[in-house]
Amino acid sequence: MSARAQPMPRPAHADDIGAVRDAAFALLAEGVTNRRSPLHTPTLASIGLDGTPRARTLVLRGFEPATRTLRLHSDRRSEKFAELTRDPRCALHAYDPVAQVQIRLEGIASLHTEDEVAEAAWQASRSFSRMCYAIEPGPGRAIPAPLPAPQDAVSGRAHFGTILLHAHSLEWLWLAAEGHRRARLEWLPGEERATWLVP
Repeated sequence: MSARAQPMPRPAHADDIGAVRDAAFALLAEGVTNRRSPLHTPTLASIGLDGTPRARTLVLRGFEPATRTLRLHSDRRSEKFAELTRDPRCALHAYDPVAQVQIRLEGIASLHTEDEVAEAAWQASRSFSRMCYAIEPGPGRAIPAPLPAPQDAVSGRAHFGTILLHAHSLEWLWLAAEGHRRARLEWLPGEERATWLVP
């Protein structure tokens, strides 16, 4: 039997809800380090200034499992920064078509611009990424024609911001021919709850 035809081993999270968190956290951690991972570019949803839902794709820059904190970067002039300033409630969605896993996180965002968190994130960024924040005018503004890409890797610091999403819940959906699995994890003060859900 060829390696391609070998059946995939049944993952632990198929029947063990305790393994769901570890599997989800492993995918998130891989999303930070592996640029080809589908979780490297999740969708962040926030509440628009007009009250409507808003969603956009960002790059997952960091993940701290112990505190369930995800790090994302943003131009502080963007609408999402204004939205999260007004209402820090947000959600993150990602889907891995190979693992056939959907992850949905809900939490509270904290915004960082001139503190140690933002400075450390800026220093760890590549020059190419830094240049994105040097664009003028700010994101979302109407312009008569497309702008050339910025070439300044320094001036963008004034527009750079860091979003830390502190997750208080996670929903996990695994699609499988033998039966889908869905679970919800919640973190309350001093307590973690895990519950199977109908897929």
